[in-house]
Amino acid sequence: MVSLIRNLLFLTGVLALTYVGYTLLEAQEYQASANRELTAATQAADNGDAPRAAIHRGDALGRIDVPRLGLTVAVLEGTSSRVLRLGAGHIEGTALPGEAGNSGIAGHRDTFFRGLKDIRKDDEIQIQTTGGLTHYEVDWVKVVEPNDTSVLQALGGESTLTLVTCYPFYLVGPAPKRFVVRAHKSQQ
Repeated sequence: MVSLIRNLLFLTGVLALTYVGYTLLEAQEYQASANRELTAATQAADNGDAPRAAIHRGDALGRIDVPRLGLTVAVLEGTSSRVLRLGAGHIEGTALPGEAGNSGIAGHRDTFFRGLKDIRKDDEIQIQTTGGLTHYEVDWVKVVEPNDTSVLQALGGESTLTLVTCYPFYLVGPAPKRFVVRAHKSQQ
């Protein structure tokens, strides 16, 4: 009986590690693919060859970079489980990245947005889309309740960026709070 339990636990561990490995590999492959797609679309837009296409859930919208933290991740449309497993997700109902209004972007604290734990006021955030490169400067960081959507409200016609992830960063299981980073478009 002990041998059977040991073998079942071993098999369960192997299956769990296989799943995690597959998930990480899938995300890494998607990030590389999204970067290639963004580069090609940006070149086509620069040449005037590509009209703006309709945006669908899961489409790659661009890439977010936080140079000081070494954080780079593709931004996809939507916040479904699959989207957030592959990259950061644009929160529907907010402005598109790089455009006027408040653009909300969510990411998992256990993967792509882990580095946000070290972000500080005045850090630079860059968003690369087919429309160009937009620079933002961090205004503040705060922790809010999960149902506090006031952080996603637009501030007049100003172009702002709000990054959202779960908090605390090292909690195992569902997180009770949200870590929010707000930045404004800088004049670079």
